[in-house]
Amino acid sequence: MTAISHSISIPEEQAGRRLDQALAELLPDYSRSRIKEWILGGCVLLDGAVAQPRTLVAAGQQVELQATVAARAAVVAQDVPFEVVHEDDAVLVVLKPAGLVVHPGAGNPDATLENGLRRHAPALAALPRSGLLHRLDKDTSGLVLVAKTLAAHTHLTRALQEREITREYRAIVNGVMTAGGTVEAPIGRHPTQRTRMAVVGSGRPAVTHYRVLGRFAAHSFIAVRLETGRTHQIRVHMAHIGFPILGDPTYGGRPRLPAGADAALIAALQGFRRQALHASAIRFRHPASGEWLEFGAPLPQDMRAALAALAGSAATAQRLEALPWPKAL
Repeated sequence: MTAISHSISIPEEQAGRRLDQALAELLPDYSRSRIKEWILGGCVLLDGAVAQPRTLVAAGQQVELQATVAARAAVVAQDVPFEVVHEDDAVLVVLKPAGLVVHPGAGNPDATLENGLRRHAPALAALPRSGLLHRLDKDTSGLVLVAKTLAAHTHLTRALQEREITREYRAIVNGVMTAGGTVEAPIGRHPTQRTRMAVVGSGRPAVTHYRVLGRFAAHSFIAVRLETGRTHQIRVHMAHIGFPILGDPTYGGRPRLPAGADAALIAALQGFRRQALHASAIRFRHPASGEWLEFGAPLPQDMRAALAALAGSAATAQRLEALPWPKAL
């Protein structure tokens, strides 16, 4: 058994919501059913008093959670390939390849990143979701942050909630963007296609910032920063503003071919079978030392090849890949 302890101040955006709903968003590593069970079991105090799942919360109220969870023994340790970018006693930063699922689930019972983490560090079995603090879609490559201790997990979960962890992505999108910008549009389950997400009025708040790094005849290469971490957020937001990510099988539609494209470029675009999205950098304060840490990951080979085909040369693609996040808003 592992002790779970959280002390949370209800933020303004959660005011007026049910206690179980608010905690489900503020503590995304735990299911709403588990949170409800803890509330009903008296493990959650609201301003020092036992509350009910339906209790409406107000901004500034204090929530104290003291509970226990059992190790998720069902997640077996397996030899799953991933690269360790950084590791110390408190945190682990790994590079997930495209095609690797993060958590076991329906259709993917094992051979996931979580299975590989269990083999790499067996003690992660005592942490919620084996210490994984966020996830990437199966066909999105890039950096994933993992907590190795319960204290680190609590600290970094709170940092995510307070938007103190910076996550930056690189993407190739269909269409020529004239400038960068911000998409602020709520995301929820698609009303009729339940396997998809969509911009819907009843969805959860979602904010995505994007900047143009390179423009081509019918595509753009962009940097993206997240304020929130909704399911499929970048993919949904880019499609919503008319610039779906190249190769996205769910939100991208057919690839857009530039007029006069040669056979090599056509083959490169039509042959890109996953979303061209890569979690390229992460910045956070170390939960133990307080030191700011930043890690980066270069584009995977398939995105480099696609970018080189669009740019007309590998050298130009390398220059674009190396561009930092633009300073101007």
